[in-house]
Amino acid sequence: MSEQRKQSFGEKAVGLDFNPSGDQGAHWCKARCAALIDQMNDLRASANSPEQARHAALAITAFEDAQMRAVKALTWRAA
Repeated sequence: MSEQRKQSFGEKAVGLDFNPSGDQGAHWCKARCAALIDQMNDLRASANSPEQARHAALAITAFEDAQMRAVKALTWRAA
C-alpha cells in the first residue's frame, strides 16, 4: 500500500478530494483555485508587512468563495 502525499493548504481549503459527482470541470476548477490559494498562503507566511499579509489573507478568502460559486455554476442542474 503506497502512502498518499499530504494535501497542500489550498487543496484542503477547496476540498479537492470532495467531488461526489466526479465532475472533471469541478475538479479542474478546484485544482486551479488551490494553486492560487497556495501562492497567497506562501506570500502571507513571508509577508514584508502586516498589510501585505492581510491582503494575501483576503485574497485567500476571495478565491475560496470564487471556487465554491464556480463549482456550483459548473454542476448546476435545472429543476
